[in-house]
Amino acid sequence: MLSTAIPVGVTVNGTDHEFEQPLTVRELLERLELPCRGVALAVDGSLFPKSRWDEQVGRGWNIEIVTAVQGG
Repeated sequence: MLSTAIPVGVTVNGTDHEFEQPLTVRELLERLELPCRGVALAVDGSLFPKSRWDEQVGRGWNIEIVTAVQGG
C-alpha cells in the first residue's frame, strides 16, 4: 500500500524544514533539539501560547522561537 501522507513543511527561525508525518509543536521542538522551557513561540507573527503546544503544526507555518536570556 502506498503512503498518502503529505509532508509538513514549515520555516523555523528562517530555516525550512520538512517532516514526513504530522507532529505537534512540542514534538517539533524535540525533533529540532530545541528547549521546551524558557522559550516563546510566534506563528506567522502571532504569539503561540504554551497551552497550545500539543496541537499539530500546520503546513507552511512560519515559526519564530525566542529564547529568554538573563541580564540587561
